[in-house]
Amino acid sequence: MTNAPITIKDIARALNVAPSTVSRALKDSPDISKEMRKQIHDYAREHNYKPNTFAINLRSSTSNTIGVIVPQLVHHFFSCVLSGIETAASRAGYNILVAQSDESYEREVKIVQTFLSARVCGVIASLAKETSQYDHYRELLNNNIPIVFYDRICTELKTERVVVDDYAGSFAAVEYMLQTGCRRILFYGAAPHLEITKNRRNGYLDAMKKYRMHVDDSMILFCDTRERAIAITPDILEQPNRPDGFFAINDETAAGILHACKLMGIQVPEEVSICGFTDGAIAQNTDPKLTTVEQHGEEVGQSAFSILNNRLKGKNDARHSNKIVRTNLVVRGTTK
Repeated sequence: MTNAPITIKDIARALNVAPSTVSRALKDSPDISKEMRKQIHDYAREHNYKPNTFAINLRSSTSNTIGVIVPQLVHHFFSCVLSGIETAASRAGYNILVAQSDESYEREVKIVQTFLSARVCGVIASLAKETSQYDHYRELLNNNIPIVFYDRICTELKTERVVVDDYAGSFAAVEYMLQTGCRRILFYGAAPHLEITKNRRNGYLDAMKKYRMHVDDSMILFCDTRERAIAITPDILEQPNRPDGFFAINDETAAGILHACKLMGIQVPEEVSICGFTDGAIAQNTDPKLTTVEQHGEEVGQSAFSILNNRLKGKNDARHSNKIVRTNLVVRGTTK
């Protein structure tokens, strides 16, 4: 005996009719005789048949389902964004269909195709690190499916977007490190084509420029994971003109720098200051705890849904909304 709900196929099998006959009968189609409709309705009621509203939405021309693309669910920021989206969407009566690109362009393309097949009413997305072509997103727009990008946005398409103030957050972090005695600060960034990399790098550069600190190409590196930070930082710290500060594009990378310093016996923050960007569980569980820039992920998620919901309801349709979520510096033990 099973408690699994019966399906249209189960009813069709039991009554020896086609599933399409059952489907039409349950919709009271006049194409099906009254006797057959009554038989099917009675059987469905006796066996507690419940229509699959999600499947109905997918088959209909419209739905109340929103597709959400997350680069990596394990990252604190993205999980907070998703929580914000889910809370706001549930309150407004929407379902969400969540997919993880795992930083892969090819996987992202497949996700978008799945969303198109599912006839989602809108999409909230953050670009994978590998993504530098956007035809799959253009296909969504060509099918009148609105998109709200968050965090890693696409500037080539006219869409709504929600970002944290990456530039101001980076500027504040680097300025604080300079004010507390750092003179040679390195920037560990992500893929250079990403807008967050550009904005955080520009904040770093402008803070260094304000305090008349020299910056050369060797001080800006592509490093955005804990593993890579652990791999490349020891060689950098062994150089004659070694840095006395690191500004990392995320907390995972900052934690890798801290680990490398410990392996080499370098005191943090007495000899080297470190600052990350996110303020998740990692920042609060290192020793010492990480100084970092707080991103307010739940607010980003709620704002992204609010903008999409307004678009779906026909509000502000003539203009494209941009939301900037303010950041704040959280000073802990890895800076002076």
